[in-house]
Amino acid sequence: MSATSRHTETSERRRQMLRSACKGVVREALGADDVIEIMANPDGTIWIERAGSGVSQENESLDSAARERIIRLVADSIGEQCSRSSPIVSAELPGSGERFEGLLPPVSEAPCFSIRKGAATPFTLQDYVEQGALAPALADALRQQLGSRANILIAGGTSSGKTTFTNALLAERTLFHDRVVILEDTRELRCAAVNAVALRAHRDQTTLRQLVRSTMRLRPDRIIVGEVRGGEALDLLKAWNTGHPGGITTLHANSAEAALGRLEQLVGEAVSQPPRDLIAEAIDVVVFMTRRGGKRKIEKALRVTGLIDDGYAFAPLAGPQLTAETKGGRHGAQ
Repeated sequence: MSATSRHTETSERRRQMLRSACKGVVREALGADDVIEIMANPDGTIWIERAGSGVSQENESLDSAARERIIRLVADSIGEQCSRSSPIVSAELPGSGERFEGLLPPVSEAPCFSIRKGAATPFTLQDYVEQGALAPALADALRQQLGSRANILIAGGTSSGKTTFTNALLAERTLFHDRVVILEDTRELRCAAVNAVALRAHRDQTTLRQLVRSTMRLRPDRIIVGEVRGGEALDLLKAWNTGHPGGITTLHANSAEAALGRLEQLVGEAVSQPPRDLIAEAIDVVVFMTRRGGKRKIEKALRVTGLIDDGYAFAPLAGPQLTAETKGGRHGAQ
């Protein structure tokens, strides 16, 4: 048997073992198209978030031994040890690729985990409009900004829908004929462009910052980063501002206005004095997502119009449009 065949057989065996360990409602939820997230708490309760209906507790529970077995199987699938000295497992489920986060004592009282699923069928901007999560005028304005190669920053809290909305933007026909390079920690983004390259940071071996720098040599038309969390924000801003406009990224922030302040903090991990002029020049649009009662919506979208004494100047996106061309001429079609 060849090394490739042995690897395939081992991977399949691990998938089968994990499927067997995921019992009852957890297994059903993994196969359900409407499930967004599966959470098993330290007390054994199982909570599931479904599209359109929010988070609810299931009637079934999962005992400590079963939760720990799932965590250890996922750790084994990526070749990592899982113990009291290494109690956190961040990975993708083997085969299917769902994002997994598992924790063991002493980090948690008892084993617990969360599984984040990608949408079976990516949402479109029109889907958001039809569900009342996005105003029609704002959808049209966002399409216009995509067409004019604006750089878009999507902000919001945890589970506010930033990744799903990024996928909706990436599904727009405007991007079909561009060369799009996507950088992520975990594979969650999908792009309709035929000429698309997806790269993934690999733990401590390859960081997002290294990928952003490497991407410049891949001749991208648009650079997409799943989420900026550190110094790679500076490299991304420089890339967007020097011949590679039309990008999209996300970050955690409490409001649209606070998003650029949060971006300053991330850039500050790479330089002592965050360059506000670079941020104001590179970011064209800030979209803020919220989740209330299990429903996600686009709460606000602002154009970044420049700098003022105490920070950044904004204007509503839906209204007289400041396209990327009129903001400085650097975003014209290439």
